[in-house]
Amino acid sequence: MLLRKVLAVVIFAFLLIGELNSGLTAEDLAKYGIATLPTPVLHTPDFPDVFGGKDGSTLRLDEDNQIKGLEFIALPKTVFKIKKIINKDGRIIYRVTTKDYPYPTNKGYFIDSRFVKMVKTKPPERPKILPSKQTIIQNLLAAKGSNYLGGGNYKDGVPQMPSFYRLSSSISLRVQDKWMLKGVDCSGLLYQATNGYTPRNTSSLVSYGAPVRIAGLKVDQIIKKVEPLDIIVRRGHVVVILNKEQVIESCLHCDKYKKGLQGGVRIRRLKEVLAEIMEKRIPVDSYEDKVEEGEKKFVIRRWYKQIKFLPFLLGTPSSTGSF
Repeated sequence: MLLRKVLAVVIFAFLLIGELNSGLTAEDLAKYGIATLPTPVLHTPDFPDVFGGKDGSTLRLDEDNQIKGLEFIALPKTVFKIKKIINKDGRIIYRVTTKDYPYPTNKGYFIDSRFVKMVKTKPPERPKILPSKQTIIQNLLAAKGSNYLGGGNYKDGVPQMPSFYRLSSSISLRVQDKWMLKGVDCSGLLYQATNGYTPRNTSSLVSYGAPVRIAGLKVDQIIKKVEPLDIIVRRGHVVVILNKEQVIESCLHCDKYKKGLQGGVRIRRLKEVLAEIMEKRIPVDSYEDKVEEGEKKFVIRRWYKQIKFLPFLLGTPSSTGSF
């Protein structure tokens, strides 16, 4: 019996030392953070390098002119599990996990401590309430003309960024917008419109909701089957259907050679978009369906479930956008 107790104490001490070596103190173990602001989540702890660099005025961008390291922007009340505390150039950075972004990573996910408040006991997860269909469509239309931002899901940006990471007056307006995280990517457009109800990545959206049976159909046949808020999706891109004539999407290069479609949130014709997709991909009912070698595929998913006590909302919004 004594041997068992000694062994249990040794195992506990070993686990505790392992946690302490990971960067947490004993007081910090099992703490959580709750987002009090829209919170940028990066896959690097180098926030000072991404937002400022060596000269304090350089935004780290990748080859596509997107912010290097930005994964998504967590909504207020998002709950983070604090895995590690890092002091980075005088700033406290947390390595975290969150159920709002449940995607595997080898690099880790990181947040700036100034965006969250710490609590010792696990709080309830961020409430996810599905807006009405009409509200979602209005939110989508309100994003029309917004910039494309990889990892972005706040079209108007995070207003605290200039005070947390000081902007240089010499930076161009285009870079200022990126610095403030203005814009949305394709799944970020839908995520913002649903107040974070839908999955944040297309890897989840390809199987989200129920399938619209489109295998073997032509463009006109597919159009007859779709409903507002159905999504045309593949791994890497999602398009949201507004009605039987229009879709809305955010893309880095919708069509780099066509005036007005160089990137960002655009309204386009459903028939045109489907025809364009079907030149390169074939429609399937499930993303798990096998296709011939070399063939690429896409699905349409119906994820919105009308809440019974709400009136049926099936408006056909008018477009003021260019096609």
